[in-house]
Amino acid sequence: MVEVAAERGKQVSSRVSEEGAGWACVQPGTFAQLRPNKQGFTWLNVRTLWLSRNEILAGLFGDPSGEVRARWVESQEARGIDPEFRIKPAVGGNFSFLLLGDTGEGDASQYAVVPGMLKLGEGTSFAIIASDVIYPTGSGNEYGDKFFRPYQDYDAPIYAIPGNHDWYDGLGGFMRVFCDAPPLKPKPDRGLRGLLWRKPETIDEAKLAEARKLRGRPSQQATGQAAQPGSYWVIESDSLLVVGVDTGIRNVIDKGQTAWLRRVSLDPRPKILVTGKPIYTGNAYKPSPLEGGGTIDDIVRDPAHRYVAAIGGDVHNYQRYPVKVGDRVIQYIVSGGGGAFMHATHTIERVDVGGVHEDDFRCYPLRGDSLSFYSQLYAKRLRMKWLCLTPTEALCIMSQHIKNEPVRTPTGPVKITMRMRWAARLLGAWPWPLRLPVDKVFHRFLSELSDWDTPPFFKQFLHATVTPEELTLRCFAATGCLAQELDPPMEDEVRISLDV
Repeated sequence: MVEVAAERGKQVSSRVSEEGAGWACVQPGTFAQLRPNKQGFTWLNVRTLWLSRNEILAGLFGDPSGEVRARWVESQEARGIDPEFRIKPAVGGNFSFLLLGDTGEGDASQYAVVPGMLKLGEGTSFAIIASDVIYPTGSGNEYGDKFFRPYQDYDAPIYAIPGNHDWYDGLGGFMRVFCDAPPLKPKPDRGLRGLLWRKPETIDEAKLAEARKLRGRPSQQATGQAAQPGSYWVIESDSLLVVGVDTGIRNVIDKGQTAWLRRVSLDPRPKILVTGKPIYTGNAYKPSPLEGGGTIDDIVRDPAHRYVAAIGGDVHNYQRYPVKVGDRVIQYIVSGGGGAFMHATHTIERVDVGGVHEDDFRCYPLRGDSLSFYSQLYAKRLRMKWLCLTPTEALCIMSQHIKNEPVRTPTGPVKITMRMRWAARLLGAWPWPLRLPVDKVFHRFLSELSDWDTPPFFKQFLHATVTPEELTLRCFAATGCLAQELDPPMEDEVRISLDV
C-alpha cells in the first residue's frame, strides 16, 4: 500500500505543481471534523508566556534538566525498569513505523496531519514523536486534546522523546503519560532560579484516566518489554536500532545519558538517532554538547557505531542533509512539521554545510512556497498588498537568489521586479538589516496575528520501512486540503543500505 501511495505521491507533490503544495485548495480536508473545538493555539498571551518562562531562566541561571533527569532515572530504576532503557516491540527484520515531530498544539495544523498519518500508518508497528509532545508547557492535563484525541485511531503504540516544552513541566506530564511514572518528590532549588522556576503542575488523574480511554485498545498499548522506560531509550529490532535521546531545555546531554549512549552505540546493528534537537539545520551545524566534552555527532560519526541517519525535531519544517563521512553517507534530517506552526525555509541560504551540495539538499516546504506563504500573510495583516508574492513569483525569486533551477516548472514567464525584490528582502529571503519576523520570533510572539487555521499548512511526517538490507525514509506532506488527504504528497524519499 505504501509503495503504491509513494508512487502516486511523487506525482502530486509540491515539487510538481502548485496544486500539490495546496495552493489550489478547492475543498478543505476532513481534519476539521476531528477537532474537539475551534479554538486555535496562541503564544500572544501573557499567561502562556509566563508559564513558558523556564526556557529563559535556564539560559540565565543554568539548566537543571540533567539533575532532574538523573532523579527520574533513579526513580524508574527503583521501579524495576531495564537499566539499559531497551524497548523490545514484537517486530522482526521487516517492519515499518511513523515519525512525527513537534506535534502538540491541539489546533487545526496538528489535526490536519492525522488523516494522512492514519492512511499511511496502517500496518506500521509503532510511531515516534520527536520533541515537544505538548505545547506550551508539557502539562499532563493537556494530553487529552493534544495527544490522545488526535491519535485515537492510530492502531499501534506511540513512543516519544521530550522537547524543551515538555521540560517546562519538569517532565512530569511526559513521564506520567509515556512511562506511567509517579511524580518525583519535590526538591528545593535555592536562589533566584528556584524562586522564579515554574514547578510541575499537579495532574488531574481522573481527567487523565478519561483521556487514556481514547487510546485504550490493547493494540495501542506498549506493555512488558515493549513499554517505554524513560525519556531516552533504544527500540531494538533484528535489523535496526532506533536510539532516542533527551536533549532537555538547553540541548546538553548529561553525563549519565552520555555513558548510556556510548554503551548502546557499541551494539553491532545499524542505527538511527532520534533527538529533540537536529544536528544540521538551516545550513548550520549544531550538534548537542556532551557533558564532559565532545558532541553527540562524535558518537554518530564513529564508523564502529554504524549510524545511518540522525533525525531531529524542534525546527518546524523538513530538511535533509546527506553528509559524507569517510567512505559512507549519513542522512541528517529535520522532521519537526508534525503539528506546530511552520518555521520558514526561505531563510535557508544556498546549502554548503558539511560538504553538502545545494542540489543534494531537500526541504519542505520549498523555499518559494515558504516565501509566498509569509508574503501573503503579512500583506493581509499589514494591509500592504505590494508585499504579496504569488507562488510562481516567489519560486523564481528564490531560484535566482539560490542560483539553482526552479524545483518545479513555473506557470508562465515571470519578470522579477524591484517590488518583488524588496518584498523578498523584508521577508528575510536573504540577509538584510531590516526584515519582518518570519522565524522563531514570529512563531513565539506573532503567530496569533495570522489565520493559520486554514490550509495550506505545509505539515509533514515520516514513514520508515525497514528490511534487513535497507531502510527507506519517506516524507509525506499534509496541507489540510482534501485532495492531499486522499493522496498524500511524497516530498522526499531516501533509501539507505543497512549492509554497511
